[in-house]
Amino acid sequence: MSDLRELYQEIILDHNKQPRNFGRLEDARRADGHNPLCGDQITVYLKMNGDIIEDARFEGAGCAISKASASMMTEAVKGHTVDEVEGLFEGFHRMVTSEPGMLPDVEKLGKLAAFSGVCEFPARVKCASLAWHTLRAAIEEAKTPVSTE
Repeated sequence: MSDLRELYQEIILDHNKQPRNFGRLEDARRADGHNPLCGDQITVYLKMNGDIIEDARFEGAGCAISKASASMMTEAVKGHTVDEVEGLFEGFHRMVTSEPGMLPDVEKLGKLAAFSGVCEFPARVKCASLAWHTLRAAIEEAKTPVSTE
């Protein structure tokens, strides 16, 4: 398990240092999110084709967990339907809020399982889930910013 935890940490650090899909997406749905506790701020952009997310990008600043989560989330949702993304959100949220020691559903979550250790640090759950809540707001075209408080 120690080797797996080290691999997960490397994945998170890599996505923090070199975030994928970072930058504005013109002519797209967007939503803003803020985690006042940590200071994380994020904007999620989505290009939709019906109920399929064709492209996803983000901008913002925050802690390593927040930025890596947004980076990996944008990779995970591209090409998926809103219903599939909702299922992914539910699995991710269940994982980060579960009891420590629970094994993540790697088959369903893929690389997102790297965040399984977040459940051991309840204050970091909001950091890991901010991008996901902001994604939901962008899908719904919500006008008010998302806050984790």
